[in-house]
Amino acid sequence: MRLVNSTADLIIGGHSYPGFPILLWDSMDSCVPANQFFRYYLLRGAIGSKKSWACTGRALYDYFSFLQVHDLSWDDVERGEQKTLLAAYRDYSFEVAKLQRNTVRHRLFYVCEFYVFAQQQKWTEKLPFGHETRQATRGRGFLAHVNGSGGRVLVRDVMPRVHKDLPRFLSAEQVKALVTGATNPHHRMIIRLALGSGLRKEEVATFPAAYVFDPDRAGTKGRNVRVNLAPSDGHGMKTKGGKPRVIYVSRCLMKDLHHYSVHYRGQRASLSKDVHRPLFLNQAGLPFSADGKSLDRIVRLIGQKAGLKVWTHLLRHTYATHTLVVLQRNRAANRIEPLVFLQQQLGHASIQTTMVYLHLINELADDAVLAYDEELNELVGGADGNS
Repeated sequence: MRLVNSTADLIIGGHSYPGFPILLWDSMDSCVPANQFFRYYLLRGAIGSKKSWACTGRALYDYFSFLQVHDLSWDDVERGEQKTLLAAYRDYSFEVAKLQRNTVRHRLFYVCEFYVFAQQQKWTEKLPFGHETRQATRGRGFLAHVNGSGGRVLVRDVMPRVHKDLPRFLSAEQVKALVTGATNPHHRMIIRLALGSGLRKEEVATFPAAYVFDPDRAGTKGRNVRVNLAPSDGHGMKTKGGKPRVIYVSRCLMKDLHHYSVHYRGQRASLSKDVHRPLFLNQAGLPFSADGKSLDRIVRLIGQKAGLKVWTHLLRHTYATHTLVVLQRNRAANRIEPLVFLQQQLGHASIQTTMVYLHLINELADDAVLAYDEELNELVGGADGNS
């Protein structure tokens, strides 16, 4: 009997929950303990975004599949062997499946939560993990200096230690190669917008055509133009958590976006009888999926042509890294703290998230990356015909 990872439309109290994860045996019998955990853990609001539901389902599916292949029972927590079930699964994930450390950590987190729930339900008396004290990096938040913990925290002993890798990004030369390799004008502008704004992939996918204008005709002054990302304005903009924010893009990029909207987008829009709000449309004249995943394939294939391993979020890292370099170098002329500006531009809830880019540029040894401040528009050499 084989385990199947699936989804269903769950209806409780008249409310529908589409895309709810479920585990089934191929005989269509339910994997009851895991599915009861899903109902408890997901529907009580432990995870704010429904986009994370699939990750939870995948974690439990992967764990139960591991147990099935090795003829193990999930509730055999007192097996009397040196390795607990979770320790064995962790080592298998690293040594055999060759998964990334963060992937293993995320999956183990959900599996541990499942066992906590199982113990609460009295399905099992013990947990297949213990706790230990580890040294953690002390935060820089408010009143961090009076924290008496010494940076030591209690963690589940099965969890791999955290090794935070600094974000990858493209150099100026790699940016030029990527944009030059995007011969399709639609794909080129998708990449241009991502590199010139730091938008997330779902934000690029839903960026409304109504936000694009000719700054010359609008009488807008200055090198940069202000764009209000407002999910509630009726134009279909999607931001993380539905939070509005203001971003700034270069005047030249906005002119090119307007040129694209007039001369290229209209061709695709005419292929559909319906009027669609996003700026970017696919070959059928329809919007890309709102989660932006379809953009990843486009960016990845263009990167392969240019000899680069690229994905959409890497373009966001590239924008953030180079923009912070420029702001830091011209700090005396800026009216705003560079990190604060970048936090607002990227839509980070905490400046701690933005500070990773500060750590990154502090470790840069190659000054070649500093060339990015000459504007992305100059890097592509006006290849869009309107620079």
